[in-house]
Amino acid sequence: MTSAQVPVTEPAPMPATGGSSDAIFARLKSAAFHELVSAALAGDPEATGTLFVWIHPAIVRYCRSRIGRTGAAYSSADDVAQEVCLAVLGALPRYTDRPESFLPFVYGIAAHKVADHYRKAGRDKAEPAADVPDGIDLEATPEQQTMRADVRARLGKLLDTLAPRQREIIRLRLIVGLSAQETAVAIGLTATAVRVAQHRALAKLRANLAANEWL
Repeated sequence: MTSAQVPVTEPAPMPATGGSSDAIFARLKSAAFHELVSAALAGDPEATGTLFVWIHPAIVRYCRSRIGRTGAAYSSADDVAQEVCLAVLGALPRYTDRPESFLPFVYGIAAHKVADHYRKAGRDKAEPAADVPDGIDLEATPEQQTMRADVRARLGKLLDTLAPRQREIIRLRLIVGLSAQETAVAIGLTATAVRVAQHRALAKLRANLAANEWL
């Protein structure tokens, strides 16, 4: 394995990047995922490879939601997602927390990598262009693809009305699928504070949506 490669095995089928969010979230919430983390931390190379196949779609969704598109593609976001995977791989030997805390640990690394991306690009990392990633529907017509792109753009503008921390909570809770406790660990708040902030953010989004009649 080279330093530029994430280990890959042939695991049980896993939803692709554009797969069902519910399927991705359910897999990462399962007892099987926690067992997989434990095996990877114990140095099992097959478990390590499978672990990265499981977490990669969620990492990509997070990076795409933070960085957005470059033209019509997510090339920059996907590059950052790969950097996140490599950083997590390098950090595995130093991880000593519980398997249940592994996802917040991963998203902590992802947040730092996204911040690095904006620093290198000379942009304010606190105000990235929001985007709502989705999968690729090969059966969608050009008209359907255009309509979906318009909805994504409108939702991105809606997210931009939130304060940075509120946006991050909404991303982690609704786009990435972390629990309130996992989100709290990832961003340094209590679970109660996360729930309160989420409630206020959703109330603001509903008010802005009603005022603008976007959808």
